[in-house]
Amino acid sequence: MGWFSIIFIIVVGILLMILDFLVIPGGVVAILGVLGMIAGIIAAFIQYGPVAGFVTLLVTAVLTIGGFFLMMRTKTWRKLQLNTEIDGKMNEFDETKVHVGMTGRAISRLAPMGTGDFDGEIVEVSSQQDFIEVDTEIEITRIDGGKVYVKPKF
Repeated sequence: MGWFSIIFIIVVGILLMILDFLVIPGGVVAILGVLGMIAGIIAAFIQYGPVAGFVTLLVTAVLTIGGFFLMMRTKTWRKLQLNTEIDGKMNEFDETKVHVGMTGRAISRLAPMGTGDFDGEIVEVSSQQDFIEVDTEIEITRIDGGKVYVKPKF
């Protein structure tokens, strides 16, 4: 195995790490990349001795760390970033109109979550018991941090 093969294995390892970082998240491809770089360094140790092995290790470390540092600093990579903001909120309702003990109707099947109508106020609710069918009369038993718990009213 010559220097070309060793360099090729290390470069493929670095490219696999970049591919994992940008395209295929999960870590499996990055692990393969690290294993490729380690295999190239070990091959340099075996083929050319400890001096060449340590030089290969040092050059690989500097190129990898420097490459990732430059990659994070350049504006080119920012085009690949997700820059959207989530501005929606969970279960918005008027807390002055909806309160514990209030009765309403299930307008969707609660399995165990669904939607309830309380005097015209549509609220996402969660059943404390089993499933509740559509158009069943329900009662609010608890409100906890924007989450409304209900039970069927008998």
